[in-house]
Amino acid sequence: MTNPHRDTETSDFPKLAKPAQRALAAAGYSRLEQLAEVSETELKQLHGMGPKAIEQLRQALAVKGLLFATDG
Repeated sequence: MTNPHRDTETSDFPKLAKPAQRALAAAGYSRLEQLAEVSETELKQLHGMGPKAIEQLRQALAVKGLLFATDG
């Protein structure tokens, strides 16, 4: 059963602090798979993205067998 009050674009991100959620949304990210194409350095440059959020995302990616992109 779907929730009609839920946003049509769903995110599979772990529960993150609001500033990190806003930073990802503003940058156009809504799926973990998208973050596998982004380096940690790039994410850290987003206003609101802190070390705790990066670690939470790293762990969520690992569960799916994914990693952040390498800096290069």
